[in-house]
Amino acid sequence: MIDVKETLKGAEEKMQKASKYLEEELARIRAGRANVAILDGVRVESYGQMVPLNQVANVSVPDARTITIRPWDRKQIRDIEKGIMDSDVGITPENNGEMVILHLPQPTEERRKELVKQCNKIGEGAKVQIRNVRADVKEKLKKAIKDGLSEDLEKDAEADLQKAHDRFIKEIDGILAAKQKEIMTV
Repeated sequence: MIDVKETLKGAEEKMQKASKYLEEELARIRAGRANVAILDGVRVESYGQMVPLNQVANVSVPDARTITIRPWDRKQIRDIEKGIMDSDVGITPENNGEMVILHLPQPTEERRKELVKQCNKIGEGAKVQIRNVRADVKEKLKKAIKDGLSEDLEKDAEADLQKAHDRFIKEIDGILAAKQKEIMTV
Protein backbone atom coordinates (compact mmCIF):
# COMPACT_ATOMS: atom_id res chain seq x y z
CA MET A 1 0.00 0.00 0.00
CA ILE A 2 1.37 3.44 -0.90
CA ASP A 3 1.88 6.31 1.50
CA VAL A 4 -0.41 9.00 0.09
CA LYS A 5 1.33 11.91 1.84
CA GLU A 6 4.76 10.79 0.63
CA THR A 7 3.47 10.35 -2.90
CA LEU A 8 1.96 13.85 -2.92
CA LYS A 9 5.11 15.32 -1.39
CA GLY A 10 7.24 13.65 -4.08
CA ALA A 11 4.91 14.99 -6.78
CA GLU A 12 5.18 18.54 -5.39
CA GLU A 13 9.00 18.26 -5.34
CA LYS A 14 9.03 17.20 -9.00
CA MET A 15 6.70 20.07 -9.91
CA GLN A 16 8.96 22.48 -7.99
CA LYS A 17 11.96 21.20 -9.96
CA ALA A 18 10.14 21.90 -13.24
CA SER A 19 9.48 25.46 -12.06
CA LYS A 20 13.14 25.99 -11.01
CA TYR A 21 14.34 24.57 -14.33
CA LEU A 22 12.15 27.10 -16.15
CA GLU A 23 13.60 29.99 -14.11
CA GLU A 24 17.16 28.86 -14.87
CA GLU A 25 16.47 28.48 -18.59
CA LEU A 26 14.77 31.87 -18.84
CA ALA A 27 17.69 33.53 -17.04
CA ARG A 28 19.94 32.48 -19.93
CA ILE A 29 17.78 34.21 -22.52
CA ARG A 30 19.12 37.60 -23.51
CA ALA A 31 16.42 40.22 -23.03
CA GLY A 32 18.50 43.22 -24.06
CA ARG A 33 19.66 43.87 -20.51
CA ALA A 34 23.08 42.72 -19.38
CA ASN A 35 22.86 39.62 -17.18
CA VAL A 36 25.81 37.41 -16.23
CA ALA A 37 23.55 34.32 -16.41
CA ILE A 38 23.74 34.42 -20.23
CA LEU A 39 27.40 33.38 -19.87
CA ASP A 40 26.65 30.33 -17.68
CA GLY A 41 27.07 27.93 -20.59
CA VAL A 42 30.41 29.37 -21.75
CA ARG A 43 33.39 27.04 -21.34
CA VAL A 44 36.98 28.26 -21.58
CA GLU A 45 40.16 26.26 -22.10
CA SER A 46 42.40 26.72 -19.08
CA TYR A 47 45.63 24.77 -18.73
CA GLY A 48 44.40 22.02 -21.02
CA GLN A 49 40.92 21.65 -19.51
CA MET A 50 37.55 23.12 -20.38
CA VAL A 51 36.18 25.00 -17.36
CA PRO A 52 33.24 27.40 -16.79
CA LEU A 53 34.04 31.04 -17.53
CA ASN A 54 33.44 32.15 -13.93
CA GLN A 55 36.32 29.91 -12.79
CA VAL A 56 38.94 31.82 -14.80
CA ALA A 57 37.64 35.39 -14.63
CA ASN A 58 35.58 37.91 -12.72
CA VAL A 59 32.33 38.64 -14.61
CA SER A 60 30.51 41.89 -13.84
CA VAL A 61 27.81 44.19 -15.22
CA PRO A 62 28.90 47.85 -15.09
CA ASP A 63 25.75 49.10 -16.87
CA ALA A 64 22.56 47.80 -18.52
CA ARG A 65 24.18 47.10 -21.91
CA THR A 66 27.70 45.94 -20.99
CA ILE A 67 29.29 42.86 -19.43
CA THR A 68 32.97 42.95 -18.47
CA ILE A 69 35.09 39.85 -18.00
CA ARG A 70 38.36 40.42 -16.17
CA PRO A 71 40.57 37.29 -16.34
CA TRP A 72 42.72 36.43 -13.35
CA ASP A 73 45.54 35.61 -15.77
CA ARG A 74 45.84 38.13 -18.64
CA LYS A 75 47.26 35.43 -20.91
CA GLN A 76 43.79 33.86 -21.01
CA ILE A 77 42.06 36.79 -22.76
CA ARG A 78 42.32 35.01 -26.15
CA ASP A 79 40.95 31.76 -24.67
CA ILE A 80 38.03 33.65 -23.11
CA GLU A 81 37.24 35.37 -26.42
CA LYS A 82 37.41 32.01 -28.21
CA GLY A 83 35.11 30.42 -25.59
CA ILE A 84 32.53 33.20 -26.05
CA MET A 85 32.72 32.97 -29.86
CA ASP A 86 32.31 29.16 -29.75
CA SER A 87 29.29 29.38 -27.41
CA ASP A 88 25.72 30.21 -28.42
CA VAL A 89 25.74 33.63 -26.70
CA GLY A 90 25.72 35.44 -30.05
CA ILE A 91 27.80 38.47 -28.99
CA THR A 92 31.18 39.40 -30.44
CA PRO A 93 33.67 40.11 -27.65
CA GLU A 94 36.11 43.02 -27.63
CA ASN A 95 39.22 43.34 -25.48
CA ASN A 96 41.32 46.24 -24.29
CA GLY A 97 44.35 44.21 -23.19
CA GLU A 98 43.12 43.87 -19.61
CA MET A 99 39.57 42.60 -19.95
CA VAL A 100 36.99 41.30 -22.40
CA ILE A 101 34.00 43.55 -22.98
CA LEU A 102 30.62 42.44 -24.33
CA HIS A 103 28.30 45.16 -25.64
CA LEU A 104 24.71 43.93 -25.79
CA PRO A 105 22.77 45.40 -28.70
CA GLN A 106 19.22 46.68 -28.28
CA PRO A 107 16.99 43.88 -29.66
CA THR A 108 14.63 44.76 -32.49
CA GLU A 109 10.86 44.38 -32.12
CA GLU A 110 10.99 41.26 -34.31
CA ARG A 111 13.77 39.76 -32.17
CA ARG A 112 11.80 40.50 -28.99
CA LYS A 113 8.76 38.66 -30.34
CA GLU A 114 11.03 35.76 -31.27
CA LEU A 115 12.42 35.68 -27.72
CA VAL A 116 8.89 35.69 -26.26
CA LYS A 117 7.99 32.70 -28.46
CA GLN A 118 11.16 30.93 -27.29
CA CYS A 119 10.22 31.62 -23.65
CA ASN A 120 6.68 30.35 -24.21
CA LYS A 121 8.05 27.16 -25.75
CA ILE A 122 10.28 26.54 -22.72
CA GLY A 123 7.36 27.40 -20.42
CA GLU A 124 5.08 24.95 -22.21
CA GLY A 125 7.72 22.26 -21.71
CA ALA A 126 7.69 22.95 -17.97
CA LYS A 127 3.88 22.79 -17.91
CA VAL A 128 4.00 19.43 -19.72
CA GLN A 129 6.42 18.13 -17.07
CA ILE A 130 4.01 19.20 -14.34
CA ARG A 131 1.06 17.57 -16.12
CA ASN A 132 3.06 14.36 -16.55
CA VAL A 133 3.82 14.29 -12.82
CA ARG A 134 0.10 14.72 -12.10
CA ALA A 135 -0.80 11.92 -14.53
CA ASP A 136 1.80 9.55 -13.02
CA VAL A 137 0.58 10.15 -9.48
CA LYS A 138 -3.07 9.75 -10.53
CA GLU A 139 -2.12 6.40 -12.06
CA LYS A 140 -0.42 5.35 -8.82
CA LEU A 141 -3.50 6.34 -6.82
CA LYS A 142 -5.80 4.35 -9.13
CA LYS A 143 -3.57 1.28 -8.71
CA ALA A 144 -3.50 1.83 -4.94
CA ILE A 145 -7.30 1.43 -4.79
CA LYS A 146 -6.84 -2.13 -6.03
CA ASP A 147 -4.24 -2.64 -3.27
CA GLY A 148 -6.66 -1.56 -0.56
CA LEU A 149 -6.62 2.25 -0.50
CA SER A 150 -10.08 3.66 0.25
CA GLU A 151 -11.78 5.58 -2.54
CA ASP A 152 -12.35 8.56 -0.24
CA LEU A 153 -8.62 8.82 0.48
CA GLU A 154 -7.89 8.51 -3.21
CA LYS A 155 -10.37 11.29 -4.10
CA ASP A 156 -8.93 13.58 -1.38
CA ALA A 157 -5.40 12.88 -2.58
CA GLU A 158 -6.43 13.57 -6.17
CA ALA A 159 -7.98 16.89 -5.11
CA ASP A 160 -4.76 17.86 -3.27
CA LEU A 161 -2.75 16.82 -6.32
CA GLN A 162 -4.93 19.00 -8.55
CA LYS A 163 -4.46 21.97 -6.19
CA ALA A 164 -0.66 21.54 -6.33
CA HIS A 165 -0.83 21.22 -10.12
CA ASP A 166 -2.90 24.41 -10.44
CA ARG A 167 -0.57 26.30 -8.08
CA PHE A 168 2.55 25.38 -10.07
CA ILE A 169 0.91 26.10 -13.44
CA LYS A 170 -0.06 29.53 -12.09
CA GLU A 171 3.53 30.04 -10.83
CA ILE A 172 4.90 29.18 -14.29
CA ASP A 173 2.45 31.59 -15.93
CA GLY A 174 3.67 34.30 -13.54
CA ILE A 175 7.33 33.58 -14.32
CA LEU A 176 6.59 33.69 -18.05
CA ALA A 177 4.63 36.93 -17.76
CA ALA A 178 7.49 38.59 -15.87
CA LYS A 179 10.05 37.45 -18.48
CA GLN A 180 7.82 38.60 -21.34
CA LYS A 181 7.46 42.01 -19.72
CA GLU A 182 11.25 42.20 -19.29
CA ILE A 183 11.81 41.27 -22.95
CA MET A 184 9.21 43.63 -24.39
CA THR A 185 10.30 46.64 -22.29
CA VAL A 186 12.36 48.95 -24.48
